[in-house]
Amino acid sequence: MRPRVALYARVSTTHHGQDVGLQLDELRQVASQRGWSIVAEHVDDGRSGADRSRPALAAALEDARLGRCDMIAIWKLDRLARDTRHLLDVVAQLETFGVGLVSLRDSHIDTSTAQGRFSLHILSSVAELEKEMTRERVLAGIERARRRGVRLGRPRVRIDMRPVRAMLAQGHSVRETARALGVSERTLRRRIREHESAA
Repeated sequence: MRPRVALYARVSTTHHGQDVGLQLDELRQVASQRGWSIVAEHVDDGRSGADRSRPALAAALEDARLGRCDMIAIWKLDRLARDTRHLLDVVAQLETFGVGLVSLRDSHIDTSTAQGRFSLHILSSVAELEKEMTRERVLAGIERARRRGVRLGRPRVRIDMRPVRAMLAQGHSVRETARALGVSERTLRRRIREHESAA
């Protein structure tokens, strides 16, 4: 009996050099070569890998839960999940359903085999380590910039206080004044407090 496979593909940004069709073409080709029977194709187009509540991923997992497929095939692990915890959670779910995971571009990732499960844990751990190292480098860069006196964050919104005072004097609320000036009410309240404390 031919193994039944559900294909899953994802791109985070559409129309910017990313094409989910490239993933699907390769998945279909491999399925044909290996004699798999494709029972479904699930595509999350324009969805981040960090988003755990992707509709197509949920549909693929539902196929697994209902026993509609024997495996889920993906192009690369990062199409499925962006962090190790999420990836391992998905794999654990599939294991409870008796469904394997195959990743075409990640060598030896086939969770229906012991070697495949081992390779998955090694790869996901390396990916998590790289992510943490990147985070540490970013934080170190921010700290160096702060020590040099570089101002971080969004640029400060400039507000001319003369029309603000005039509108408030005419009885307009802070909310109405903020709307008229095109700034957020929170920002305007902060500027009013700063202006009053400086006066």
